[in-house]
Amino acid sequence: MNWLTEYVRPKIRTLFARSSVPDNLWHQCPSCQQMIFHRDLTANRKVCQHCGHHMRATSAERLEWTFDENAFTRIELPKTHSDPLKFRDTKRYADRLKEARDKVHTDDAITVAHGTIGGHKAVVAVMEFNFIGGSMGAAVGDALVAAARLAVLQNVPLIVFTASGGARMQEGAISLMQMPRTVIATQLVKDAGLPFIVVLTDPTTGGVTASFAMLGDIQIAEPGAMIGFAGARVIEQTVREKLPEGFQRAEYLLAHGIIDMVVKRTDMQSTLARIVGLLTGSGQAAAA
Repeated sequence: MNWLTEYVRPKIRTLFARSSVPDNLWHQCPSCQQMIFHRDLTANRKVCQHCGHHMRATSAERLEWTFDENAFTRIELPKTHSDPLKFRDTKRYADRLKEARDKVHTDDAITVAHGTIGGHKAVVAVMEFNFIGGSMGAAVGDALVAAARLAVLQNVPLIVFTASGGARMQEGAISLMQMPRTVIATQLVKDAGLPFIVVLTDPTTGGVTASFAMLGDIQIAEPGAMIGFAGARVIEQTVREKLPEGFQRAEYLLAHGIIDMVVKRTDMQSTLARIVGLLTGSGQAAAA
């Protein structure tokens, strides 16, 4: 045994070896392809500092960005039947749910919390696109009904951040029934004379767009967000016409009067605080 090669050389290599660099320090913008340091991206709320592209965010991040610091509480949502139809495609629906829950650490594609935004009380529901594409099943319907009832109980506005591919096919007609249920939930808030505010994020499509997502008293969207019902390619094949530039994007919808404003993510909290203050009169009271 050669002690120089077997013992000394490995020790020297260990002492002078370069430390491994984590592979998540830099992120590439999907729009302009520029590399962004992870701390800069976090500080700018996942908005590219080069081109302004708004990257998709998690429900946990949106709650932190929307509420005042440490000024919100998540609520426990109703438990629903995990697999009412015993559905199976390439894998069992129950297995898909388990994988999504382990990955995202939420029970389903929505989280509801209440707290203060700029000192104004509000209930906020945030959809999670990473959970089976933010698809709407019975759990999402139950959560929105619970959020509406909480807003009425607390006499505060309801704000919903949408991010969804539409109804969840694994629940069949049950998922489609969530469309009228969520519409009724929004009506509960409106009948109580409370503001219902919707923030449309990328993407908001399908049955979510066709139900509660377009019923806000105030409709806000993030820059560049895709908002629509059917996909642009399907529409082109149906009407057999070339769609205009920017079709189904937030700026196009604003120009055609479908939404009220497009707000940068870095300005979203202050904008929501101002709107809530104006609609509830609490802003005037605070100014006085």
